[in-house]
Amino acid sequence: MTIKEYNNTVDVFADGIFRFILKSLGEEESSNDIVQEAFLRLWDKRQNVGFKKAKAYLFTTAYHIMIDMIRKEKNKKKYVENADFDRHTRNDFSDLSEILNKAVARLPEIQRTVVMLRDYEGYSYQEIGEITKLNESQVKVYIYRARKVLKQYIGSMDVVI
Repeated sequence: MTIKEYNNTVDVFADGIFRFILKSLGEEESSNDIVQEAFLRLWDKRQNVGFKKAKAYLFTTAYHIMIDMIRKEKNKKKYVENADFDRHTRNDFSDLSEILNKAVARLPEIQRTVVMLRDYEGYSYQEIGEITKLNESQVKVYIYRARKVLKQYIGSMDVVI
């Protein structure tokens, strides 16, 4: 990959990777750090990664950096999030996108990742499998389960009203 191709890669893919990581983490500063680290790793491997494979390489690398960071944070804090959904905690939402974002944030990490790659970024099942190192069947199962939970959560009138 040439320097010009690398710079073009930064221009084309940086925003998409940032959105993906930001939706997963919800922290702008950490998301910026992950995007920067992904591009740094691409720069280090620029001789081995062609321009056509840069997008997949960047999303895969950013995803793995994010997972490593989440694992490190969990080890530091020594706590596990409660996966139980409490539907009746707040009824003061003003719009559906806010409800959807809160519902997506409550999904288990892998389900949130595959749903965001599929529904927000438009990746195919095969591409998601390559990024997350899952086979296509696993990707479909995680997406199905996530959508089922989202439908159940959002479908509750107590949450929407």
